Amino acid sequence: MVIPFKSEPADLHQRSLFPGNVFDLLPPEHDCFLFHDLFQQLDTCRVEAKYSPNGQHAYHPRQIVSILIYGYSHGVFSSRQLEKRCREDLSFMYIAGRHCPNFRVLSDFRKDNAVFFQHCFKQTVELALEMKLASLGHVSLDGSKFKASSSKHKAMSYKHLKAKEAALTREIDDLIKQATTCDTEEDATHGAQSGYELPEELTFKKKRLATIRSAKAALEAREEALHPGKVIDDKKQISFADKEARIMGKKGDFDYRYNGQISVDSDHQIIVGQHVSQNANDKQEVKAALDSVKETTGQLPEKMSLDNGYYSGDNLETLEQAKVEAYVAVDRGEQGGTEPLNQSDRRLVKADFVYDEASDSFRCPAGQILPLKQQNKDGKRVYQGEATTCHACPYHQRCCQSKKGEARTLHSDGKEVVRQHMRERMSSETAKMVYKRRKVIVEPVFGHIKNGGFRGFSLRGEEKVAGEFSLVCAAHNLKKMVKAAMTGLVRPAFGNWKAQVG
Repeated sequence: MVIPFKSEPADLHQRSLFPGNVFDLLPPEHDCFLFHDLFQQLDTCRVEAKYSPNGQHAYHPRQIVSILIYGYSHGVFSSRQLEKRCREDLSFMYIAGRHCPNFRVLSDFRKDNAVFFQHCFKQTVELALEMKLASLGHVSLDGSKFKASSSKHKAMSYKHLKAKEAALTREIDDLIKQATTCDTEEDATHGAQSGYELPEELTFKKKRLATIRSAKAALEAREEALHPGKVIDDKKQISFADKEARIMGKKGDFDYRYNGQISVDSDHQIIVGQHVSQNANDKQEVKAALDSVKETTGQLPEKMSLDNGYYSGDNLETLEQAKVEAYVAVDRGEQGGTEPLNQSDRRLVKADFVYDEASDSFRCPAGQILPLKQQNKDGKRVYQGEATTCHACPYHQRCCQSKKGEARTLHSDGKEVVRQHMRERMSSETAKMVYKRRKVIVEPVFGHIKNGGFRGFSLRGEEKVAGEFSLVCAAHNLKKMVKAAMTGLVRPAFGNWKAQVG
């Protein structure tokens, strides 16, 4: 009986008389060929100028950045894994031109060229615009947290830093005093030991003290920049590994992270603007986002949709000044503000109060006026009603929460006018339909990035992290272009990628 299985080819262990091209083993529709064509269009002149003609010839920067972007687009982020792929994977070998850069070459290039990677990202956006894969008609902005190359276990609070600095200083002083009497008391102190243990311990503690003082100084500089003149909270922390990362998270999942922000075009989910922030929330991110889009594309989007995390006075004012038609969710954080007041279980929130610009006051649902009571130096304003009127109000139980029986108080940053304009805009059905598209524009992009394996940065420091995030976004854009070519939206003819016509 003949066994119905395929046998090994007769020439499995033989050499070919007429060698063929090893890349013929790849299917002709493999994405590496399209990626290679796109990489050839990247301008690397900015980084080429850094190389010297002396010494051994270096790998061309285009080859290195091609390997990095292709790796990031295929879920390979480790420089060692990239080197291995260039040695074993045919598609990576094709991208690398059959070169195999050492992992140190790849790692150092990634660390030393953060600004160049941002330029690469800009070039991918320019290519997308030329291919008509983006139009800036409707752009959605969102942010997501990515883990820093650090750990919350390699960090210390300000209180602990001060205590440790004082303790190490005392220990070093004691060791120095002990060292001065070492010669006369050597036998009694060291016995059979050599006497070299003390200087080693002193050296270690001095290095540790220098690390503590460096971290403490960095924390103090950070807090002074964020809160000038204010006393530093002892609970404030800083990481020894990446002093520029910040503790971020929610629902008990807190770690050192960076806030990656992307502006995504609605046409084909091309990222047209991106930046990395150290802020744990999105209340100050619109200006940086608009600056990024303008710097990358030379223009601002016509429409922009944003979730409630961006619903702050500063953000809304920035959008209004930029004359961008914005759609920002106004409900979250003010749950119930758009629901009927006759719901007996609903607490009255700020959205239930109407702001009057002329009198700079709020009017409560029962008609009471809450005038301006206090304005702080930082611009924060406090509005409060009259206690007797509040106690007699039918909404009292659902409105006033003061244990001291005080009247209802509202806080504002003095930018209620722009908030009111946004609430009015978002109350229309047209605005709701525009905003509804946001969840299918920007949210899937973060899903693609994270499902592709990128969950945290390999580099440390805000500048280098920003460069790596540019790599991530460039890889996403090029993947979208390759997909567009495979589905016929664009036609890559003779290396000149154009929009498909007809």
